[in-house]
Amino acid sequence: MMLSEEMLAIAEENLQAHLEIVKEDEEIKSLIKPMQIWITSASVPICYHLIPLLASGEVFGMTTEISIHLLDTEQFKEMLCSIVMEAEDMAFPLLRSISEHTKTDQAFIDADIVIVLDDVLLNLEVQSLENYIREVSEICQVYAPLIEKNAKSGVKVISSGKTFANLKATMLRMYGTSIRPENIIAISTSWESAAKAMLARKLNMNTAGVKDVIVWGNITGSNYIDLSHAKLYGYDCAIRGPPNFQRPLLNMIYDSEWIHSELVSAQSTLSSRVSRGRGMLPAHAVATVLRYWYHGSPSEEIISVGILSEGQFCIPEGIIFSMPVRLQNGNWEAMTELEINETTQKVLGRLAHELVQEKLVALKEINEMHPYEAE
Repeated sequence: MMLSEEMLAIAEENLQAHLEIVKEDEEIKSLIKPMQIWITSASVPICYHLIPLLASGEVFGMTTEISIHLLDTEQFKEMLCSIVMEAEDMAFPLLRSISEHTKTDQAFIDADIVIVLDDVLLNLEVQSLENYIREVSEICQVYAPLIEKNAKSGVKVISSGKTFANLKATMLRMYGTSIRPENIIAISTSWESAAKAMLARKLNMNTAGVKDVIVWGNITGSNYIDLSHAKLYGYDCAIRGPPNFQRPLLNMIYDSEWIHSELVSAQSTLSSRVSRGRGMLPAHAVATVLRYWYHGSPSEEIISVGILSEGQFCIPEGIIFSMPVRLQNGNWEAMTELEINETTQKVLGRLAHELVQEKLVALKEINEMHPYEAE
């Protein structure tokens, strides 16, 4: 039995000990710097869908706090403020802070990640494609030096959006020479996911069971969906196996006419659907690639990402080109061991030509894009 006075004294000691522990935890927490994420053109729908994915903990882990910085022009300040307030109201445990910015000269301070969403609204009846390309180049000439000056030395730069995803990444590399080339990528996972869904509907199966579809080339321009390595998991057919049992996709689509003709026309429909999307799909694509970049992509699975060409697959060097990669330990590696047939190799030459032409126009080395001439 214990006297009331003794119990009160012990309770007081316990309270003081608890308060000291809480204070110590807060001091330690204040020393931990959250990951700084900057998003440009933050008024676009992609950003609105991306914020909850980043703040949920699924991308960087449940112990990594983040601070999000939304950058856009002064005309979108009110919209940015609304997004900030809504994100704060959601009280994400890992979101240390979120803020809006309209002064470009203060952009990218201490950035760990920069997500470039800037688009130019294409209307070829108003001005030529070349003028839009030069407009993209001008945007990158502003961003690249600021990233070099203000961001952390190991900053990761991601290009996404509906237009010129590859070109933006290429120009940021050209104008930001001190940014590590391997840290600038373009997101092609939206196309990859949409193509898998199209194939799953054709096969009447779950989209998640379609793997290793490759997107080659210009993500928001001319690209090629390669099914030569695609596999199906959990497909309802005569042969059954364990969960890791897979079947080659081309062996399961018996309608060869659909593969050789309708798939091409279906790609134009796919392009239209991707470009008209409300932002959920590209936001998911950005979050997925970021998660793979920091924690590794699934073992033995092919992921398509726009990366700097160093001559892989006979693609010209110096352009950002979507190709198959694996991501491990914070790095990507082109899957050069994959066999590429002659037909695909010819297509890659045409796709590379378009990206080289875009780069030359952006650098003002040529005035007009020249059509591709097959050898």
